[in-house]
Amino acid sequence: QVQLVESGGGLVQAGDSLRLSCAASGRTFSTYAIGWFRQAPGKEREFVVAINSIGTVFADSTKGRFTISRDTAKNTAYLQMNSLKPEDTAVYYCAAGRPLGSSGYVKSSSYDYWGQGTQVTVSS
Repeated sequence: QVQLVESGGGLVQAGDSLRLSCAASGRTFSTYAIGWFRQAPGKEREFVVAINSIGTVFADSTKGRFTISRDTAKNTAYLQMNSLKPEDTAVYYCAAGRPLGSSGYVKSSSYDYWGQGTQVTVSS
């Protein structure tokens, strides 16, 4: 069992940076892939980026602006967001799972555990 808690969201201006944190409980945290998803009002949940023991998987919309990292000693994953745009406004969720195959990382159904989400609002 893994419990996830996101933090770090807030209101920023376009072009600003923000770092989200995902704190996990459970001794098996390092064995899971960590994904970040987001959901804007009236839209479906969207894949942002994921990290596993080998590397990272990016969504086209965030590649080059967002990075993901994890500190297994602290049981925490991070989402660094740079050059934020108003269209990045959404609730951001972290998730833990063991996706199968490279295509599995972008699917929310591949993740077993989810945080409660943190709001990111980017003003123009």
